[in-house]
Amino acid sequence: MNLKQLSELLGLSQTTVSRALNGYPEVNEATRERVLQAVKETGYRPNKAAQRLATGKAGSIGLVMPTAPGHQSDVHFGEFLAGLGEEAVRHDFHFVIMPADPDDEVAALRRLAISGNVDALFVAYMRGHDPRLPMLKSLSMPYVVHGRSFGAEPDYPYLDIDNEGAFYDATRLLLQLGHTRFALMNGPTHLDFAIRRRNGVISALAERGLTLEEDCMSHALMTDEQGLLAMERFLQLPQRPTAILCSSTVMALGAIRAVNQAGLRLGEDISLIAHDDVLPLLKPESFSVPLTTTRSSLRAAGARIAQRLIGTVKQTGPFPEQELWKTELIVRASTGPAPQSQEA
Repeated sequence: MNLKQLSELLGLSQTTVSRALNGYPEVNEATRERVLQAVKETGYRPNKAAQRLATGKAGSIGLVMPTAPGHQSDVHFGEFLAGLGEEAVRHDFHFVIMPADPDDEVAALRRLAISGNVDALFVAYMRGHDPRLPMLKSLSMPYVVHGRSFGAEPDYPYLDIDNEGAFYDATRLLLQLGHTRFALMNGPTHLDFAIRRRNGVISALAERGLTLEEDCMSHALMTDEQGLLAMERFLQLPQRPTAILCSSTVMALGAIRAVNQAGLRLGEDISLIAHDDVLPLLKPESFSVPLTTTRSSLRAAGARIAQRLIGTVKQTGPFPEQELWKTELIVRASTGPAPQSQEA
């Protein structure tokens, strides 16, 4: 079925049907619902090329995917894209993904923006003083950032979680349990979330006159292998830490394996809190010792960013320019009182 046939079926002009489908505010809600119901019943799909000519909109969100030999993919990003995709499907929007060398992201974003193939841009994996921000600000195209850029002026549209607050609260909980020797298992040091999480830990410790030593910090890709290696190193320190902050449940998998291999008991000899992105195949309550976590859904963040981008393109707002989500601190069995003897 084409647009002409759909309009004849409904007894409406093609222009009215097209405007109803594209969210124009001058179409009343009853007519819009009638059109959408007919679309559902007939299986009509608009011709994207014709739609673009009629509206000047491509119906697409653009993102750059860094890729190169040796550049590892990230399970966390896949979950975020699932949320972004759920919302895009609801509005019949597409993704345009441009692969690019990690050192060429600024130029790749610019090429994508001027291609005419996208209506809005999304960027992730924000860094301190991120070089992509000045270019994005220079574009006359909507964009939303997932995360923030530490050290940059906060004058751009973003959605982020309160990473600093999350790890501050997690550290406070461990301090209240009597722990004094801490370690942090973090993401790559240049990424904004890792900077803020480290700052949250350091801030909470400073209130008790404690410090986070350099040899008690690990910055690496958030994989189970890196979690294993970091924990093995921590356990070999002369003064073994009893409280571990971990930036991902994926890393926690490896960390807990190292704890078990050392013959130690999670929640008794070692307490661990991990950040939970609500990954469907890695539930913290299903670990052999259920994990205490800071929790915020990556899928929900993806859906919200898509909602904001598509709504801005369709002019169905207004939407907040900046959103900072609080995390939940969920206490389970992986945290307990500091061991009576904290000797290594």
